[in-house]
Amino acid sequence: MKRFKLLLSIAIIAVMNTVNAQEIIALKDAIKFALENKADAKRADLAINKAEFKIDEARAGALPQVSADAAIQYSPILQQMVLSFAGQQMKGEMSRPWVSNIGVNVYQTLFDQRVFTGLKAAKSTREFYQINAELTEEQIIERVANAYYQVFIQEEKLKTIDKSYENTNKVRNVIKSLVENGLAKPIDLDRIVVQLNNISSSRQQLVNAVEINKNALKFYMGYPIDEPIHLKEETITPNLVLLDHQVEVENRTAFKLLSKQKELLGFAKDAERANLYPTVGLAANYGVAGMGDKFLTSKDYFWSDLASIGLSVKVPIFSGGATKAKINQAEIDLLDIEQQMNDMKLGLSLEYQNAKAQIENTLKSVDIQEENVMLAEKVLSNTQNNYQQGLANLTEILDAENALTAARNNYSNALLEYKIAEIALIKAKGDLNTLIQ
Repeated sequence: MKRFKLLLSIAIIAVMNTVNAQEIIALKDAIKFALENKADAKRADLAINKAEFKIDEARAGALPQVSADAAIQYSPILQQMVLSFAGQQMKGEMSRPWVSNIGVNVYQTLFDQRVFTGLKAAKSTREFYQINAELTEEQIIERVANAYYQVFIQEEKLKTIDKSYENTNKVRNVIKSLVENGLAKPIDLDRIVVQLNNISSSRQQLVNAVEINKNALKFYMGYPIDEPIHLKEETITPNLVLLDHQVEVENRTAFKLLSKQKELLGFAKDAERANLYPTVGLAANYGVAGMGDKFLTSKDYFWSDLASIGLSVKVPIFSGGATKAKINQAEIDLLDIEQQMNDMKLGLSLEYQNAKAQIENTLKSVDIQEENVMLAEKVLSNTQNNYQQGLANLTEILDAENALTAARNNYSNALLEYKIAEIALIKAKGDLNTLIQ
């Protein structure tokens, strides 16, 4: 007896550990986990970081450019020069076998329109990637939410089929008792057993469907596929407030991203136009040069220093029309993206109207299917009572049970369609972030 109690205690602890090992998550938890761990979110953050370095790169063009150089050269044979002196020509060497120099060069841009335009474009690029990160977050939220409710509804269907099995098994026990007492035919018992087997087979298919959908959810979350998760129990309640709202498509993240892209194309055009402006820079250098017969060892190795400072101005005059052609191409790009923006406005408006119509339709479907479930439950209860009183046969019970199972599954499907439509409407309104609040 003590051994039995010990084994029972171990079994209970094992079951509790299994339950605790399963991560119980709500939709909000799943979304937050995905935003922190999904590769898409991390890549979007990396793009923002990269944009910061682009700003540093653009800013560097306006800062002094400093470089140092050094060289050493040995000439075993020196070139001779011919010089005229006092009416006579003389040959002489103008250098020494060993020549060395070292110097520092500094260049400071005083005016370059391309540098200033590039700095503005780099800052706008950072904003572009920030908006792109917001859009990526919305896409992650949408995928996780849809996958979450796919699992949720499959689990609801699993509960339905378990309840159907439980009810059918009760009928089986009643019929078995009736058969044993000679009040029912053995074939009735066989038929109910067949029904139970069919339910078991359907249940196994649902178990597989739940597992497959959970794996999809884990993938969209960036969650380890081999680790178990369990969805938090909740009740799906239609939200009628969603319909009392108008949307401004200009506030949608996708449209903001396209608007920012247009701004970047404007800077690209300005960058091409900047090639028409002159550039002004200040250059300075200082160096030391030396020469002699032997490298740094002979007493006659001669050293001298040098320095210079100057202002350089470069004025573009004619580039064969290449600059003008590039400016015109940039203008075409701007006109093209304006057409894309107009088309996106129409598309986003269409998306909102379709989502609104779809959610209205699914709300009606949910009400109808909920009523069907109540009617099917009533029919099954009456049929079971009639069967016990000999007023109904087994076929009617099985039909009523199948009808109730179908009604409950249809109700679950209606709820899933509603949640998908709800997510689509929330997306169309640009409010997907509310799902994590």
